[in-house]
Amino acid sequence: HQAGDRVDAGLLAQQVHLSPSACLRRVKRLVDGGVIERQVALLSPKRLGGLTALVEVTLDRQGAEHLAAFELRAVEEPAVQQCYRVSPGPDFMLVLQVADMAAYHALVQRLFTQDGNVRNVKAFFSVHRAKFEPGLALPSPTLSS
Repeated sequence: HQAGDRVDAGLLAQQVHLSPSACLRRVKRLVDGGVIERQVALLSPKRLGGLTALVEVTLDRQGAEHLAAFELRAVEEPAVQQCYRVSPGPDFMLVLQVADMAAYHALVQRLFTQDGNVRNVKAFFSVHRAKFEPGLALPSPTLSS
């Protein structure tokens, strides 16, 4: 159940045709096995305000140690919501959420300008979010005949 993080165990058990205790054991197994990474509440950027930026980052040197060093700095930055190594094109794509342009500028100084290995940064600022769906598309269960 990816629609919300708070699901009544009894209701979930009923939906999947299991007893509540069997259902909770299966959920625990999914958590322990890493299939369920975490359960979170999603806040509305529209309600809270701020800027969302999608940022391409290209490094001068792409050796494994250089990629790992930049990635470590990026994931430690609270404003970085998502960090992807990509190919072809830039080395990284970042999704940032900042309070305003001043906060974005401060992040640029910390994360990009002070890093001598960052060659190019190209930022795109969201003017409208048409869709945001963190759930994964799962295969439909097959019915046995």
